[in-house]
Amino acid sequence: MALARVFGCARVVYNDALALRRHAFEAGLPRLSASQLQREVVTLAKLTVRRAFLAEVGVDPLIQAVRDLEGAYGNYFASLSGKRKGPKIAEPRFKSRKDNRQAVRFTRNGFRLRGNGTLYLAKIGEVRVRWSRILPSEPPSVTVVKDARGRYFASFVVETDPAADLGRFPLDPDRAYTETGIDLGLTHFAVLSDGKKIDAPGFLRRAERKLRRLQQDLARKQKGSNNRKKAVVEVAAAHAHVADSRRDFQHKLSTTIIRETQAVYVEDLSVAGLGRTRLAKSVHDAGWSGFVDMLEYKAARYGRYFARIDRFTPTSQVCSACGVKDGPKPLSVRQWTCAGCGARHDRDVNAARNVLAAGQADRVNACGDQVRPGLVPAPVCEAGTHRGDLSSAQCASAPAAPNGAVGIPALGDREDVKGSPSVHRGTLWSPPVSRR
Repeated sequence: MALARVFGCARVVYNDALALRRHAFEAGLPRLSASQLQREVVTLAKLTVRRAFLAEVGVDPLIQAVRDLEGAYGNYFASLSGKRKGPKIAEPRFKSRKDNRQAVRFTRNGFRLRGNGTLYLAKIGEVRVRWSRILPSEPPSVTVVKDARGRYFASFVVETDPAADLGRFPLDPDRAYTETGIDLGLTHFAVLSDGKKIDAPGFLRRAERKLRRLQQDLARKQKGSNNRKKAVVEVAAAHAHVADSRRDFQHKLSTTIIRETQAVYVEDLSVAGLGRTRLAKSVHDAGWSGFVDMLEYKAARYGRYFARIDRFTPTSQVCSACGVKDGPKPLSVRQWTCAGCGARHDRDVNAARNVLAAGQADRVNACGDQVRPGLVPAPVCEAGTHRGDLSSAQCASAPAAPNGAVGIPALGDREDVKGSPSVHRGTLWSPPVSRR
């Protein structure tokens, strides 16, 4: 009940501040600052009969509610002006007490960590916490969240030690680490450039029958009844189980990949665009964005290299052995034979290898120069010259890449490639014309 009271008071303060901001805008009055809003909706509101109940909770979450509104308006105006990248953000709206998710934030003045492992919140008291890990430093703030299932979480903001993070998964100097390209899909969640395939778990698909039954039961309940409230919690619990299972799978897989590789390359997929196609349910069930975000922050945290390649790179159209572009192929084509070299390719494995080659090609080396793939060294006659006719010996094709290289020289040969004037320095699929 104490936390529910805090949630409600923070929601009231947020809505009152939003109403004042909108009223001032419609009346043509000057914009109210954060301190003015805080004085109106918190300090002076406590003195009125209508908002006297605000004095029953700590002042810290009420102040943070006003700051949350200021942050929401800041993001909204930055989105309108183009300073904020990504899709446009809508104007802040009023919060409802019927929202299944509630959250409040406490700063240093509003909470304490007790020696017995409990969390003390101002005007609430000590709250027992089931700790998932030991905090690495003293937290400056904590956010208490109640999800749709009715579970409570305490999320702390802490500072981590970069040296300790790097020491968690250290690079063994005696071990040869590989670089990995990942092709994301629906049948196979991830296909690695070494040929390993991870099947898509399909957590939502497996839970569809149970979700259908629970949602049908919810639809039959009378609105406003206690039975309907119970049915809402049951549906939320089923969805939470699906989300938790997906998140656990993504964390385990991303940690394994980061621990065993030195560099990771993935495609920059447009998940929002794919979510508007007939494959929308399967795309959202896969959760590619969350998985890629985990790879990115874990690579930065544990000292690995991470990069995204251009989403328009034709990874499924190019032969990873010789570089010949064979044209687009429908999704039903899972294997194909290269018309240039006759190599037989698995569609997903070939795409993963091309992702690896494209990522390595765009990576900056230690000298600050870009390492470009060297599939076919450009003959002199193709490089462009005005010195007259060339002999057939000069125009002879150069030998293919040694050791079956896939569009990129070996790691130990990169400096030799950089200094060689005969190596093709374009992209993997473009003509031999320098981009520099």
